[in-house]
Amino acid sequence: MIRKEIQVRIPNGMDTSPVALLVQTASRFQSAIYLEYEHARVNAKSIMGMMSLRVDYEAKVIVEVAGEDEEEAMADMEAFLSKQ
Repeated sequence: MIRKEIQVRIPNGMDTSPVALLVQTASRFQSAIYLEYEHARVNAKSIMGMMSLRVDYEAKVIVEVAGEDEEEAMADMEAFLSKQ
């Protein structure tokens, strides 16, 4: 399992379009992927869960990845959240 704090650099925060793309990114992996923000923890593969977080620009989230492809999954999640 890998846990990492990542600062969200998506210009308008996590509104509908970026959330959909994030869920698509997470869904490519076998690993379980969770995001934590303001005391909430949701499955990154769940569109409804991710929409409920309402993550703002420059907010810090904790990404937790566990599974056989966890390193690649974490790298892609970090790239999506911090550089898009």
